Amino acid sequence: MPSPAPPDNLAPLSLDDIAALADDTSLPPVEKWHPEREGEIDIRIARDGTWYHEGDPIERPALVRLFSTILRREPDGGHVLVTPAEKLAIKVEDAPFLAVEMKLVDDPVYTQRAVFRLNTGDIIVAGPEHSLELRGNGEEALPYLHVRGDLWALLARPVYYALMAHALEQDPVGITSDGTFFPLAPEGMAA
Repeated sequence: MPSPAPPDNLAPLSLDDIAALADDTSLPPVEKWHPEREGEIDIRIARDGTWYHEGDPIERPALVRLFSTILRREPDGGHVLVTPAEKLAIKVEDAPFLAVEMKLVDDPVYTQRAVFRLNTGDIIVAGPEHSLELRGNGEEALPYLHVRGDLWALLARPVYYALMAHALEQDPVGITSDGTFFPLAPEGMAA
């Protein structure tokens, strides 16, 4: 049975809804698959999170979602789509995912949770297993969210601005989510 369509908006979701979606870890065990048949496929994930096949955008969200579930980053830094039968190298311009929405939720246990919706519909709660970090220096620093394995999501500009609006109200500059503090003052900039 196919999984239900991912939400396209975090706003109406309750804390229980978000927890259920974030806990849904029904992904294939790609880290365990090491097929003998290897090759390349003309798929590229652009910096803005758009997936392309042979130069054309993949316009079916369900197909992008499916491909994202069999995505893995290799030890050499390359990205592959992997099944038990074959492993195909693809190109990724930056991060393979894009965080397109954020919601800060008051939580009775952790005080606050920063919940992110990815361009693939995945729901990720920043915390011990899903870190937030800035990469780069000063004004060039870019925000990333750990998704799974060695796969990361770049935060879309509006999401980053919303996150930083909250982070700048804290001393030190950062955000606490799921009981974990993430410093968000770019290196080389005064907090």
